Amino acid sequence: MRDKQIEKAKETLGEVDALLITAGAGMGVDSGLPDFRGVEGFWRAYPKVKQMGLRFEEMANPEWFEKDPQLAWAFYGHRLHLYRETTPHKGFSLLKELAKKKTYGSFVFTSNVDGQFQKAGFDEDRIMECHGSIHHLQCTRNCQGKIWSAKDVQIEISEDFRAQEPLPKCPDCGAMARPNILMFGDWSWENSRTDAQSRRLQSWLAEVEDACAKLAIVEIGAGTAVPTVRMMSEDVARHFGASLIRINPRESFGAEIPLEMGALEALEQIVEI
Repeated sequence: MRDKQIEKAKETLGEVDALLITAGAGMGVDSGLPDFRGVEGFWRAYPKVKQMGLRFEEMANPEWFEKDPQLAWAFYGHRLHLYRETTPHKGFSLLKELAKKKTYGSFVFTSNVDGQFQKAGFDEDRIMECHGSIHHLQCTRNCQGKIWSAKDVQIEISEDFRAQEPLPKCPDCGAMARPNILMFGDWSWENSRTDAQSRRLQSWLAEVEDACAKLAIVEIGAGTAVPTVRMMSEDVARHFGASLIRINPRESFGAEIPLEMGALEALEQIVEI
């Protein structure tokens, strides 16, 4: 059965003119990144947070930047440095080379905040990060609606999981800065950067539709716990009558072409350059 699905995926990718790549946390696992799947997965990555009894959705909350900024920046500072140091796995380059051969190329829609698609050489203007990016900052008070680069940010973290001063501050009002990431219970996220990305994605989809071009969706590592990516994949597949290839080792169900595999294994088998 798996071999048949792989052959069907290969055939589909060979026939299309455009590729929508949708990706969740599972895309980064083969690069060595944690996916925080379930509370135990999160706690394995952050044992100090386990000691505090905090789940991911409790830790990934903007209130910590007010209540305990040293804890907040220990968590996000560690992730920022981890993502900077991580090399995207081979599957990224396979997708990128495949997209180059398509008349209308590709667009990436991802819930990941790690910047790995950009690091792998995907066009910045063809990526939508629906939950924002850890590589950009904003004011915790969102005083001016500004977003700026985190490239100069270096966070030192002590053994007891505390970020050391100086911590990033807003250049306008001096309040604490935070990553430009949509967190849980987040009412101050500045979404202008992601909105601009969304407009570019809609423009690309309209171009593909106006040309009556054949589109396929490759969804990788997107689970049901936060279903944003899966919903996007399914909505576009329905609208275009497009084939959806869903790569997921545990939750591949619900797609025309389900592949119960990890990202790298699947991409090496289905992407023929």
